[in-house]
Amino acid sequence: MALIEATDVVKKYKVGSEVITALDGINLSIDKGEFVAILGTSGCGKSTLLNMLSGLERPTKGDITINGVRINKVSEKNMSRFRAKEMGFIFQQYNLIPSLTALENVMLPLTIQGVSKKTRIARSKAILEKLGLGKRLNNKPSQMSGGQQQRVSIARSLVSNPKIIFADEPTGNLDSKTTVEILEFMQSIVREEQRTLIMVSHDTEVAMYADRIVHMLDGRITGIEEISANIAKTAAKERTQAYEE
Repeated sequence: MALIEATDVVKKYKVGSEVITALDGINLSIDKGEFVAILGTSGCGKSTLLNMLSGLERPTKGDITINGVRINKVSEKNMSRFRAKEMGFIFQQYNLIPSLTALENVMLPLTIQGVSKKTRIARSKAILEKLGLGKRLNNKPSQMSGGQQQRVSIARSLVSNPKIIFADEPTGNLDSKTTVEILEFMQSIVREEQRTLIMVSHDTEVAMYADRIVHMLDGRITGIEEISANIAKTAAKERTQAYEE
């Protein structure tokens, strides 16, 4: 059974007297340990689909199922708890708290969950060090580059050991070299720890790091493309070479 399943999902918004269909009959299955990229131009519905799959929004029609549970039927209070425990989120905007250090920003989810101070410091330091930020623990966001801030954002999303990671244009504000580094790290997390990663992007080269690319247009899935490990490796090499040149 798939870890995540969208069945006949429709999402409509009312804008004044007009009804906009953002998603029009989406069917999609995602397995545990899979890296899926949702690819399309602005306005195609990809971010709306991400919000549906994560329970941030509810479909107008259809169902979203995670581990056999129809999350669109779960109360918002229970859904919030589920997201905090099972999901991590990475956004294009880093959403770090300016007054907190890198370490304090990463510790936030654990603080909310009531994890002991000793444990949350140890776990947060370990993941920041793994992301190459061991010397930036006490730096505030304004004292870090965009790439470093995104690493802090990624560390924060992973510190609770979520089973599912949602990433919305996670490399949109980064240079080519940092983009490659971030994508390779995210790819390794999926491979080594069997996390499930769902990433939204408008960039075909970025999407090539995934196991599958879900192509979207006008609120519909127009195709699903399987990406072999060799193709992804070649794409990464070409992007790195392009940066070095």
